[in-house]
Amino acid sequence: MVDTYSLTLPDGSVRELPAGSTPADLAASIGPGLAKATIAARVNGELRDVMRPFDGDAQVALVTTRDEADALELARHDYAHVLAEAVQSLYPGTQITFGPSTDDGFYYDFAAAQPFTEDDLPKIEEAMRAIIKADKPLRREVIARDDLIAKWSAAGESFKAEWAAELPAGEELTVYWSGSDWMDMCRGPHLASTGKLDPQAFKLMRVSGAYWRGDQNNAQLTRVYGTGWLNKKQLDAHLTRLEEAAKRDHRKLGQEMDLFHLQEEAHGSVFWHPKGYVIYRALEDYMRRAIDDAGYREIKTPQVMDARQWEQSGHWGKYRENMFAVPDIVPDVESGAPKVADDADWMAIKPMNCPAHVLVFKQGIKSYRELPMRLYENGCCHRNEAHGALHGIMRVRQFTQDDAHIFCREDQIVAEVEAFCALADRIYRDFGFKYAIKLALRPEKRFGSDEDWDKAEKELRDAVVRAGLATPELGWEELPGEGAFYAPKLEWHLTDAIGRTWQVGTIQSDRVLPERLDASYVGEDGAKHRPVMLHRAIFGAYERFIGILIEEYAGRFPTWLTPVQAVVATIVSDADDYANAVTEKLAAAGIRVESDLRNEKINYKVREHSLQKVPHLLVVGKREAEEGKVAIRTLGSEGQRIMTLEEAIAMLKEEATPPDLRG
Repeated sequence: MVDTYSLTLPDGSVRELPAGSTPADLAASIGPGLAKATIAARVNGELRDVMRPFDGDAQVALVTTRDEADALELARHDYAHVLAEAVQSLYPGTQITFGPSTDDGFYYDFAAAQPFTEDDLPKIEEAMRAIIKADKPLRREVIARDDLIAKWSAAGESFKAEWAAELPAGEELTVYWSGSDWMDMCRGPHLASTGKLDPQAFKLMRVSGAYWRGDQNNAQLTRVYGTGWLNKKQLDAHLTRLEEAAKRDHRKLGQEMDLFHLQEEAHGSVFWHPKGYVIYRALEDYMRRAIDDAGYREIKTPQVMDARQWEQSGHWGKYRENMFAVPDIVPDVESGAPKVADDADWMAIKPMNCPAHVLVFKQGIKSYRELPMRLYENGCCHRNEAHGALHGIMRVRQFTQDDAHIFCREDQIVAEVEAFCALADRIYRDFGFKYAIKLALRPEKRFGSDEDWDKAEKELRDAVVRAGLATPELGWEELPGEGAFYAPKLEWHLTDAIGRTWQVGTIQSDRVLPERLDASYVGEDGAKHRPVMLHRAIFGAYERFIGILIEEYAGRFPTWLTPVQAVVATIVSDADDYANAVTEKLAAAGIRVESDLRNEKINYKVREHSLQKVPHLLVVGKREAEEGKVAIRTLGSEGQRIMTLEEAIAMLKEEATPPDLRG
């Protein structure tokens, strides 16, 4: 029997500890400060409890609250267990099911005699705080499967018993005890005790309905959501972000500003109103100028294509449930009336533009001298997203992408990706975004050879290095397993004004689709070669990008993007003629302008147009009319500035010029 284990720390040093020792013992052997700070350990890469004994020689990294990602995962998992224990203490007979951590907290699903409401949450919170203050040890126990099933059944926990019964017979099952009187089935890990949680660093947020295992044919449950953090300061900051996010909600502002609406008659599709479509068109114009300057050629491809094309590309097998498909309709031979084709050929509304772009590339023989070929499309796509997944204009069924595909030779890939990095950088900076680039690597299930994946991942990595963007300080990170099924990809993660991140832009290096769809070019050697296909987008979906911009700017768009750039408002009706003349001159100068001649007090007009986020209000009265001037009130500024009409027009023209057209 082995008496000691060799435990190798991240700095390469090795500690010898007796068999049966734990990470807590290892930390104590190094120093009392570390022993107090250690909350868990990574043992051969696996996050484990601080009190779980080592089971052999191992690479060990001790985890403290400074390791925030791991610490938050542990804390949120513990909050979920404490929530379940608190609910069962308050409402005997309630069955527990599952309770995972989430990106900002945790939830737990319950089968209760009476569904909980938000009025119950304060009472549950107090019970949770009592459990935390009791500092109950959280103890891991390995238990035989049949014993656990019997234990759950005896306790009336039918959901837990069902789940345990479906786990493999030989699988090691574990439970965690909170003290000696409450347990849950869980793989862990957990903190050493409930007292390691901050009782003031969590808040229960809401309740909703849920189904056992997410299947609407199963029993309905009540889900309680909470947010959990390491300390109250983090919680308060998060709640402040939520308040600010609610003020910026694109659905709320979109309605208030009359930009768009959504309705049940077209689930997941956007009805753009005139003001909203001004923004949409301004973005289209901006992007067209950018891609024209970068050497792209714009195309337009069909909305519906034969299913055989999607089968050949691989999308039919991988993506069929998310595609809108219809049988082909042909005329009846005898009557001429439309009918479904006898062989039921299927057509599909395109969920992406890639296969159609390959078909354009394949028209005619292509020479190596013609590459790279950059094909761009404002491509309208449809995806059959579940109703529950739809979210305003951020997650929709019909959307338009600023989509492009670069067909290039092997030796051109790195330069093309580097050039795309520069283009994306310029565009995101024009909108005021900071960003990080991440490399999503091969998933477990994928098309293509390992050799091709090795090359594609290296090419993307090399391009970002050459662009000077592959540094941890800029957020560079590699994401194992998160690539598309046909290609690795670079992802642009934008950070908005309140610290949220949005994954928007992408470029993917694809050798699979050109092979599957038989795309080729004639090389310098006179032989046929496969091009590499770079899939790329910067805005992503226009709909989602506009939603992000609404929330980024809280509706206060920069003047060049805002639907109404100026309003001319009168103080008295005597100035109506002058106001109309000012409006005409502004419109002639290319300013999107409206006039407000209503018989209302000027303060009322100022307030109303401020709520509509109009950047400039030009106030005119008798004096302004006589002197040929305007009094300008700028949104977000105190007071007003008096200018000549010519000065006002020059100022507004400068602000209304898109950033890429300014000198």
